[in-house]
Amino acid sequence: MYKKSRVLICLFIAIFLINISICAQVDVTAKSAVVMEQQSKRILYAKNENEQLAFASTTKIMTAILSIEMCDMDQVVKIDDRAIGIEGSSIHLEKGEELKVIDLLYGLMLHSGNDAAVALAIYISGDIDNFAALMNYKAKAIGAVHTNFANPNGLPNSSHFTTAYDLALISQYAMSNDIFRQIVSTQSVTIKSTGETVRVRNLVNKNKLLYSYEGANGIKTGYTDLAGKCFC
Repeated sequence: MYKKSRVLICLFIAIFLINISICAQVDVTAKSAVVMEQQSKRILYAKNENEQLAFASTTKIMTAILSIEMCDMDQVVKIDDRAIGIEGSSIHLEKGEELKVIDLLYGLMLHSGNDAAVALAIYISGDIDNFAALMNYKAKAIGAVHTNFANPNGLPNSSHFTTAYDLALISQYAMSNDIFRQIVSTQSVTIKSTGETVRVRNLVNKNKLLYSYEGANGIKTGYTDLAGKCFC
């Protein structure tokens, strides 16, 4: 069980070679951190990498990669009532809207829509509990054995936790997928729903690293009072 205190997780997936001597000198203020080389999964830096902590919206990395693997991107999702009015960050889905899976994924990963996460979970598995079971099965298959998912969006739950090392493994796996990389590296996009309600949404990626650091290509930020600021 993770500690119920304000924490700061700072997670990096290194997609380029980093000099180990430089990593050894890094002074990281985050409570838990990992630097992992993308291809080899070699750990270049670690701090409290096996401590179980809340991880907020970085949860959505798993939601996204499962959705990509289990759906065609052009499949149309009719928004279920259970995905409307979800607390926290939202793309404000409305009853009767229909969106393609790819557009829900943009809403999930760029704007961090908690409602988009629920919509995808219900579409794939019928309800949140079944989707969480699928997330946990996938996590174990990837090697993230100290992780437990209780929901698809990272809203606070005492049974929802990971470690810096596990989340690095999940992220490394996700970044091996071309569609996932395309989505998380997108700075802005316009999506349009159809159905009973038609809306156009202009989404801007909340990951400021994409604009401030040359070569950055992802992945996901997150925040809750319990988890603190998270980044992967």
